[in-house]
Amino acid sequence: MPKKHQKSEAPTSVIRVNGKGFGFIERPGEDTLFVPPGSLGTALDNDIIAYRRTKDDNAEITKVIKRSKTKFTGTVVETENGLKIKPDSFKFYTLINAENIAESGAKINDKVLVEITDWQKDADEPNGNLLKVFGQAGEHEPEMQAIIYDRGIDTDFSEDVLKESEEILKESEDNFKQEVLTRRDFRNITTFTIDPKTAKDYDDALSFKKISDDEFEVGVHIADVSFYVRPGTAIDNEARKRTTSVYLVDRTIPMLPEVLSNDLCSLVEGKDRLTYSAVFTLNKKAEILIEWFGRTIINSNKRFSYEDVAEIIDAGTGLYFEELNTINNLAKELDKQKIRDGALAFEEDEVSFEIDENGKPISVYKKERLTSHKLVEDFMLLANKKVAEFATRFVRHKDLMFVYRIHEGPNPDKIADLIKFLKLFGHTLKIKGKKIVPSELNNFLKTIAGTPEENILNRSIVRSMSRAVYAMKNIGHFGLAFEDYTHFTSPIRRYPDVMVHRLLTYYLDKQYPAIEMLQDYDRLCTHSSDMEKRATDAERESIKYKQAEYLEQHIGEIFDGVVSGTTKWGMYVEELSTGAEGLVRLADLKDDRYTFDDKKFCLVGEKTKKTYRLGDTLKIKVLKTDRVAKTIDFGIV
Repeated sequence: MPKKHQKSEAPTSVIRVNGKGFGFIERPGEDTLFVPPGSLGTALDNDIIAYRRTKDDNAEITKVIKRSKTKFTGTVVETENGLKIKPDSFKFYTLINAENIAESGAKINDKVLVEITDWQKDADEPNGNLLKVFGQAGEHEPEMQAIIYDRGIDTDFSEDVLKESEEILKESEDNFKQEVLTRRDFRNITTFTIDPKTAKDYDDALSFKKISDDEFEVGVHIADVSFYVRPGTAIDNEARKRTTSVYLVDRTIPMLPEVLSNDLCSLVEGKDRLTYSAVFTLNKKAEILIEWFGRTIINSNKRFSYEDVAEIIDAGTGLYFEELNTINNLAKELDKQKIRDGALAFEEDEVSFEIDENGKPISVYKKERLTSHKLVEDFMLLANKKVAEFATRFVRHKDLMFVYRIHEGPNPDKIADLIKFLKLFGHTLKIKGKKIVPSELNNFLKTIAGTPEENILNRSIVRSMSRAVYAMKNIGHFGLAFEDYTHFTSPIRRYPDVMVHRLLTYYLDKQYPAIEMLQDYDRLCTHSSDMEKRATDAERESIKYKQAEYLEQHIGEIFDGVVSGTTKWGMYVEELSTGAEGLVRLADLKDDRYTFDDKKFCLVGEKTKKTYRLGDTLKIKVLKTDRVAKTIDFGIV
């Protein structure tokens, strides 16, 4: 009998959706398909969908296979058909019905959390269930809660987790007495922590011992979280879900309960603490003569802030000056080695806020990067690199045997776009074939350092590259120019570091973990990378919210800015002192009628031929802010 003709399955992909009701399907190695308005079906941004090609070479969504998320934050609004919820995401192109709005007690303009329960094929809007009312939109706590919940970040620990952490604390003294007998003891060696002034959890410390005029021992000591947090416990299960601490402008949402993160595991001054260490004997050129990894005991002599250490080094005198100065000189040598090997020398601005007891921003400023930041960073990088190298050698370079921090090199197409973009500023960047030459990129970064366009160009370079992620297949770290790299140094706030400590314990004991454990860790790498992105997005949203709220207090005031982007509806300008980005609308450029030149990325006046280009510095005035939408409108002075 002849075989029946089998209908081929519809292709599937991830869809990117615009807030105006259309979308794009990006297909690796193929053309991107446009999904016009009316053809999305019920698809939302980042959903996995099935689609079909249409006669006009566009696409139509035939089925939503999997939602990227079902819970959304939004604001209660009044419509002709009653109360509905307007999602916060600008990519969500419709309102949400929720029958329980009234019974929940939510009022107009309340910020809420809603879960989509169903979306009928022919319905314009999805149905949902209102889960939580945060309070009035625009107010500090409701807005911060919405940022957290919209990304699925847990804020509270269960009773089981809290009870378990208290039990660990009670048993810690007896456990410590046993551990003293088996660990390398550093309690008589000068040791200190260096952290931000406001830090409460100290998960890394440095020890120093001078062996001779040209030989020094530096220990990188990391809180031994894996000793206390055991697989299968309630605490471990919760940490696996969270995978990271989240740092917003006004709070920290820890991965571990405070009993562990701020007390038992934290390397507080004057307390005996269990640590996992990478200890190096180096000469003056920071060449490693001996390396050792293992479990240790320390007692920190001093808790320094970054400012304390920078002041001591700059003054040439102070508490532990000789130790700090020697470590700093060694760090400089390590940094030189890293740059010579091709590591990228990015210096990114970090925004910080001074906030009052009600959450109101009093001041916004860019953090100064000090000598002490580099000192700590270079030794943490060394420990991460050397732990990864040790594990890689032990497993004979086999995949799926260790947790790596990997960073893929830039996509050739993105490099081509980057080179075109840099030419707009009069800059050229040499490439080899279709690859960036790290040394040339570092030379370029030096030439733009301190210029008004530095942040814009740095961001454009970062956007041309992939995001660093966790993986058990090692492809190296492009940005650091390391063949082997991992995260070993922050287990209080990162779960991948806990996994690394556990695997390292096996390999130091010359054993191999079970295949089931390795498969589990492979899955956890993907989850950890996803949760890291959510945490980063939440941090950025909290910063944008506070920047808008801060500039709300300065309507009409004049600031210095730099053009950071141009579009057909205006230009984006970054205010230099706060890093806040706002829009100068075409309608607010009163001196001429401006059009957007999409080839040169600039705005050109029709009569005057006056041009606004990326990187131009100018005086701006704050016209309007919307803290709920997290937007700022500037005018040109």
